[in-house]
Amino acid sequence: MRSEEKRPNAEEGNVPFPNELALFLDHMTVERGLSPRSVEAYRSDLLRFFAHCKKAPADVRREDVRAFMAGEHSARRAASTAARRLVAIRSFYRFLILERKVPADPTENVDPPRALKRLPGYLTTEEVERLLAVPDPSRPLGLRNRALLEVMYATGIRVSELTGLTLDRTNAEAGFVLVMGKGSKERVVPLGEVAQDWVARYRAEARPLLLKGRSAPALFVTARGGGMTRQMVWIMITSSARAAGITKHLSPHTLRHSFATHLLEHGADLRAVQILLGHADISTTQIYTHLEQERLKRIYRQFHPRA
Repeated sequence: MRSEEKRPNAEEGNVPFPNELALFLDHMTVERGLSPRSVEAYRSDLLRFFAHCKKAPADVRREDVRAFMAGEHSARRAASTAARRLVAIRSFYRFLILERKVPADPTENVDPPRALKRLPGYLTTEEVERLLAVPDPSRPLGLRNRALLEVMYATGIRVSELTGLTLDRTNAEAGFVLVMGKGSKERVVPLGEVAQDWVARYRAEARPLLLKGRSAPALFVTARGGGMTRQMVWIMITSSARAAGITKHLSPHTLRHSFATHLLEHGADLRAVQILLGHADISTTQIYTHLEQERLKRIYRQFHPRA
C-alpha cells in the first residue's frame, strides 16, 4: 500500500502539513524501503508531535521539540518510546532540509531520553547456598558441577570465560585464575579458599574419571572428554536451580550479578568490582551504584546521631 492512501486529514489532530508528510512517507517507503508497519509508526509519531505543537514545519523551533519531549516524560512514556518519536521528528526534518523546505533542523542538540538501567536479577546468599548444595559430590559429574558453580560464584566470570578456562590458566593452589575476557584481554581473578578446595578435589577425583585416560586442555570437561559448552553450563545451572526450589529466572549471568551484588553489599569498592568483572568502563559497573547508595544509607542510619 502506498502512503498516499493514508494521508493525514483535518480530523487527525488538525495537522497543517499533509503534503510534507506524504512526501516524507513516500521517501521512507520507496527510497528507504521501510516496511508498512515502520512507515505507519513514523506517521503516527509525527502526527502526535504536530498535534502537540500546532505549528507548520517551517515554524517549529527547538523549544517546541523540547516541550514535546518534556510532555512525553510527564505522561510517563517509556524512554524507548519517547526516543523513537524524537528519531521520527529528526528524520522528518533532515528530509525537509534535503528538499530545501525548511532552513534548519529544530531537533539539533535535543538529546533523547535515557532508559533507566535495571539491576539484573541476582540470588540472595541463602539461595546461592541452596544452589551450590544441589550437585552430588560423590559422583564425578556432581563433583564437577559443584566445583564449576563454586568457581562462577567465587569469581563472577562470564560463562564464556568459564568455558575458556584451561588447566594452565588455573592455579588453585595460589588462589587465582587467568581469564581471557572480551577483546582478548587477560585479567587475573582471585579464587576464594572454598572454591580452591572444590577445584582441587575435582581435579584429583572427578576429572580423571571423566577423561578415562584421555587428555584435554579445558578445566571443566564432559564425560566424552571435551570441554563444556556455554549451553551445557546453562542447562546445568537452570536444572540445579529448579532442584533447589529457586523460582527466579536464572542464567549463567545470574551468578555473575550475584557475585557483584554481594561484594558491594559487604562493602567492596565499585572500582574494585569493575576490575574483578573485567568491565572496560566504570559506567558499565555503575548499574550497581544504587546498592552502594543503599549501603551508605544503612551506615548513616546506624551511626549518625541525628539519623
